[in-house]
Amino acid sequence: MANIDLKLSSKEDKVTHRCEILIRFYQGQKIDYRVKSGLFVEPRHFRYFVNRNASKKQGVVVPDKVTSVTKEEAKAKGYAITTRGEVVITDRLITPEVKFDKEQARLLGELQTTIMDAFVAADKSNLSEDWLDKIVYRFHHPLGTGKVKRQRGKKRVSMYELAEEYLDKKRFSYDHTKAFRVLVRDLARYEAFKKKVLQEKFTWNIDKMTRKDIEDFEDYLRNEKTLSEKYPKQFESILEEYPAEINVVHTMVKLQDRGENTIVKLKKKFKAFMQWLYETERTTNRPFDGIKIGVEKYGTPIYITKEERNLVAETDIPAMFEKLDDEDKKACSKLPLRTLETQRDIFVFQCLVGCRVGDLTRLTSQNITQGILEYVPSKTADEDAPVKPRIPLNPCALKLVKKYEGVDKDGRLFPFISPQKYNDAIKAILLICGITRIVQVRNSTTGENEMKRICDVASSHMARRTFVGAAYKAVRDPNIVGKMSGHVEGSRAFNRYRQIDDDILKETINCI
Repeated sequence: MANIDLKLSSKEDKVTHRCEILIRFYQGQKIDYRVKSGLFVEPRHFRYFVNRNASKKQGVVVPDKVTSVTKEEAKAKGYAITTRGEVVITDRLITPEVKFDKEQARLLGELQTTIMDAFVAADKSNLSEDWLDKIVYRFHHPLGTGKVKRQRGKKRVSMYELAEEYLDKKRFSYDHTKAFRVLVRDLARYEAFKKKVLQEKFTWNIDKMTRKDIEDFEDYLRNEKTLSEKYPKQFESILEEYPAEINVVHTMVKLQDRGENTIVKLKKKFKAFMQWLYETERTTNRPFDGIKIGVEKYGTPIYITKEERNLVAETDIPAMFEKLDDEDKKACSKLPLRTLETQRDIFVFQCLVGCRVGDLTRLTSQNITQGILEYVPSKTADEDAPVKPRIPLNPCALKLVKKYEGVDKDGRLFPFISPQKYNDAIKAILLICGITRIVQVRNSTTGENEMKRICDVASSHMARRTFVGAAYKAVRDPNIVGKMSGHVEGSRAFNRYRQIDDDILKETINCI
């Protein structure tokens, strides 16, 4: 008998706070497929099946009527749970978010039926490796069976539908997919701007798109925030009414000025998408021909020294806080001192292992084996051969892990707070520790260099740069550092660390 198991991805979208439902389809030992469903729900609407035997061994009695629970319920009552589960929505108040999840649950039921029906009709001895992928793809794209051609009596496939097909085919990493969806929303807002503000009959058309359309879109990207302030009522509508094909529940967002690097990245993604449409014969149009994309420009990486890192680790936070003047005390008072002490320890640990904050907050004791930290970075997790960093933990890092063992209610290495509050804590910690030297930073919006206190520009990513900078200064081999940081071989990110300081130049001369 064929079975379908459902799991919930651990990756949560930072905007919608939803996770994708993962499907496993299997029969016996020979047929076993796994696929992403393309459907998303809030974690609170996914209930995990209770493992009665494991719960009983732990001395916990599970009532007969209880078959599945949320993770929070399982922790509160001590139930052991499986990784499998089901979508259950019992909310009485039907908010837009609940309505969306209900629709996703309905589609999930239809998808499961579609899979079972397809399996019944299939030749079991000749199932291809991508059989289930094709079933799911056809479920979400009933119009598409290959090339997108307009037929008489059929509606043209929109660019937003093609964008979803592009993501489905390319299977980008989570971060790349999220960044591409930002571009799609930008394209949708520009289309709405042309209609609602300029009163033009404009729709993105891959066959009729011109170089001028792209240049006008780029101009819009540079001035969107200013335009939103000039036409507030129209933009209120624009930000609420995205095309249905995008299939994302959006909340009102505050538009920000874009820097040149952001615009270059968006243009690169747009060009790659149009190139894919051309290469797959979905269009013969090449509107990007002759358009210069530009190059991203970054300043020299700013990070704290090994000595400054050790100072942060050893500082008595409460005592040094009392020595600050009133203005600095006010700047450091967003979080309690006890919280700052905890976040200080987390920051020091991050400086010693170099992982991105998104990966840091997912680490558990299972990521550490014989004193070596190992994990799959979320930035490359969806790739065929993801980089898997291995970082030997030094005594300080091991001591911090031991200090917070069992403290976090979710079983993570440390009791993390939100990324934004973590960044606020890091700025306060460096200020309290007296790390206030002036550094030159590049303004990401204007592109101009500015002089600022290092504590004012500190963030969680500074911890990663501190690790990479210290490691690169020690071994000067990007491939060795990359084994620990997760950078791929030949990564351009290391070029910025090659602006070697005078100490290394002097050491080199002394060796001659």
